[in-house]
Amino acid sequence: MQLGVHALAGRLFAAPMAGVSDLPFRRIARRYGAALATTEMVSARPELRATRKSRLRRAHEGEPRPVSVQIVGADPATMADAARMNVDEGADLIDINMGCPAKKVCNVAAGSALLADEPLVARILAAVVAAVPVPVTLKIRTGPSPERRNAVRIARIAEEAGVRMLVVHGRTRACGFRGAAEYDTIAAVKGAVRIPVIANGDIDSADKARAVLAHTGADGLMIGRAACGRPWIFREIAQALDAGEAPAPPTLAEMRAVVCEHLEGLYALYGEAAGVRIARKHIGWYVRELPGGEALRRLACASESARAQLAAVRRYFDALEQGEDRAWRQAA
Repeated sequence: MQLGVHALAGRLFAAPMAGVSDLPFRRIARRYGAALATTEMVSARPELRATRKSRLRRAHEGEPRPVSVQIVGADPATMADAARMNVDEGADLIDINMGCPAKKVCNVAAGSALLADEPLVARILAAVVAAVPVPVTLKIRTGPSPERRNAVRIARIAEEAGVRMLVVHGRTRACGFRGAAEYDTIAAVKGAVRIPVIANGDIDSADKARAVLAHTGADGLMIGRAACGRPWIFREIAQALDAGEAPAPPTLAEMRAVVCEHLEGLYALYGEAAGVRIARKHIGWYVRELPGGEALRRLACASESARAQLAAVRRYFDALEQGEDRAWRQAA
């Protein structure tokens, strides 16, 4: 898939997830085969651009190219300014968030709330595309509510504005993350436009990936929550789609190395105190299906230093590798 001067090496994408898709997560996702890993949404509001939170979300030092930055807002001029700023800071692609269903985003008429105002969608997309020399992509949902699925009209507006790729999550704003994703609307979008269409929603296995591609005809797949604590899902699905066979699951040694790399990246990006707090949820995700994982999660949550947290993780994986995990199972 070609986006401007960038040839993407694959058809699997890591979803932008608030509180998850930071620089350490994106680096690991890319290494495991994500062709693109977009940043967490960055507010377009000028008064928020210099905050520590916004600066850390825009951090992409050492990240594989192309770098995709997602911006969120509801004013065309402000969104255009935000796009220019991020390109000046090194963004290769600008992604526009019209898919987030969170109340704090929708309450300021941004994210998926925009889907209810098609003329405003058109103005925002036209302004951002005109503002930057790099490709602009768009992430949406299927509509404001199940009774108002307007993704096909939004897709045509996007194509007319010059958007180069469209990601469609198979739920409406009203659905949030409840219920199952539906893919009929994504198939309709794919049939309505010529730009690449990426399907998103509930893709958590190679079998599901095959089914969604067959149902929608999409050009690629975006994986979100299923990649939390399981970044090798990109490798698993890519190999299954391309070679027809699933790779061997990661070894305990590989998992240990990835978890430690991820934690060290969090400490480096956020500082020790914040890094330790943020790492707790990631540790829980990584070990949720392993023996004694709950005991490690509790220990990680009690750790106040990076050194103690890393030591607990290493002891845990050492015990699993040596077959001495009984104490962890009992503690869990």
